[in-house]
Amino acid sequence: MDRERKREELKIAIEEYLKDKNIELVNLTFRHEGNSLVLRILADKPEGGITLEECALLNEAISLMLDEKGILQEKYILEVSSPGIDRPLLTRNDFSRCIYRNVKIFLKEPINGVWESEGTITGVTDTAVTIETDGESLEVPFSKINRAKQLI
Repeated sequence: MDRERKREELKIAIEEYLKDKNIELVNLTFRHEGNSLVLRILADKPEGGITLEECALLNEAISLMLDEKGILQEKYILEVSSPGIDRPLLTRNDFSRCIYRNVKIFLKEPINGVWESEGTITGVTDTAVTIETDGESLEVPFSKINRAKQLI
């Protein structure tokens, strides 16, 4: 099975498992590092605030689940952690969770001549996030966002 299909199979199985526990999969990295196969999972509660103890318990439980399903046939290292307080904003839900909070958005291409913007999220649609910056409203299509994060 090719690498991308294996990654997708892992993502589906892990998302399904976490969803039952009311935890969301923030990011999944699956790659070789040196001679080791490493599976890194960033997980969080929908409202934020997953603990170190919860990550440790998830590490054990996900490892057992993956072994039972036989998704990975080779030896692997599993790391489950929190995305941290400055977690990247990747999905519509990430932006919705941060409504009325300050964010910094780095763009793939400039909007009004600007490559990055800081402001307060005032709205989120299926295709864009609206931020208020310097008293003006700016609608940023998700397709133009390179990366974004909440400002602490």
